[in-house]
Amino acid sequence: MTVIIGMDPHKRSATIEAIDPTGRVLVTGRYSTDNADYSKMLTAAEQFNDRVWAIEGCNGIGRHLAHRLVHDGETVIDVPAKLSAQVRVFATGNGRKTDPVDAHSVALAALHAPDLRRVTTDPELVALGMLADRRDELGRARTETLCRLHRLLLELIPGGTKGFLSARQARELIAPITPSDAAVRIRLRLVVELIEDLETINRKTRSAGKELRQLVTERGSTLMDLHGIGPSSAARLLADVGDIRRFRDRDRFASWNGTAPLDASSGEQQRHRLWRAGNRKINRVLDIMAIVQLRTRTTPGRVYYDSRRAGGKASMEAIRALKRRLSNVIYVRMLTDQRHREWTGPGGQSGTTPDSSATGSNPNTDPSDKPHPGPDNQASPAPAPTS
Repeated sequence: MTVIIGMDPHKRSATIEAIDPTGRVLVTGRYSTDNADYSKMLTAAEQFNDRVWAIEGCNGIGRHLAHRLVHDGETVIDVPAKLSAQVRVFATGNGRKTDPVDAHSVALAALHAPDLRRVTTDPELVALGMLADRRDELGRARTETLCRLHRLLLELIPGGTKGFLSARQARELIAPITPSDAAVRIRLRLVVELIEDLETINRKTRSAGKELRQLVTERGSTLMDLHGIGPSSAARLLADVGDIRRFRDRDRFASWNGTAPLDASSGEQQRHRLWRAGNRKINRVLDIMAIVQLRTRTTPGRVYYDSRRAGGKASMEAIRALKRRLSNVIYVRMLTDQRHREWTGPGGQSGTTPDSSATGSNPNTDPSDKPHPGPDNQASPAPAPTS
């Protein structure tokens, strides 16, 4: 009889509750996340030979504990926060939210949802995820630095400067300015400091891009061959998706990344609306890919977009349909890469795939605006262990 150990994780503490298949509470406890208390928590769980850890937020606050348990040979499944919240709302206690109540809700959610995703650790994917996060942080830092730089240049140069400004162009603009008072002198000094910060950020961004490209290539992925997918986007896809086979089909993958529309039909009116849930980081990757393809008239994405516009779709509707079709393309490409990686081993170079365009090579493919395939709680069947 498998015992479910539900956990409500935090940075420095974790509350657990073990239940049997009937829902009877066996063990409860609260432990800190240092080595001593972590060992005590494992000792308390070892009394159950057949056990599964159910942790809420394995891609967020619970990731550090989930990975430690997997590293120690434990079986861990990821319980989406929405699923445990539903259990808590319908339980007794007026939906009170405390750590013991959360641990109990997580355990019950795992007990009644057997197809939740099993957590696996792959050092290469963890490294890609960290570098992708770092690349995003550098992008935000560059935007903030440019905004501060434009604000100061507006006070030094009447009318300000153009929007897309490089560090070299900024230096050329302030070169002829002579300090006339203390305020101008300080502004010039701050501008020089911001230009130096911008140059440092640009240098780190280029370095991160090169490292990401190398890691993605060594992984054997051909995602960067798709128009609109760069090293950062490819790394984000590989790190967040993991094993693409955990999605039963491309419709489930579209539901997970937020590109599958929801059916909002009523009576004789047939319509669909945008679904704002799903993995927003992957949704942003698809949005960037769509925008890049729309910039060139000859790309398959632009051709598909124009055909949807000619069919009466509004601009945003056509873009959403394009993102849904690009989701299919990425799904097929990642599935092909995964199979080729298993055939050749890590680092194997995959060949080209026939489904590499936005419209696909099969004229009988399903329409892009296929609705959301039923309720999605971010749960997927447990994938095979990563090689």
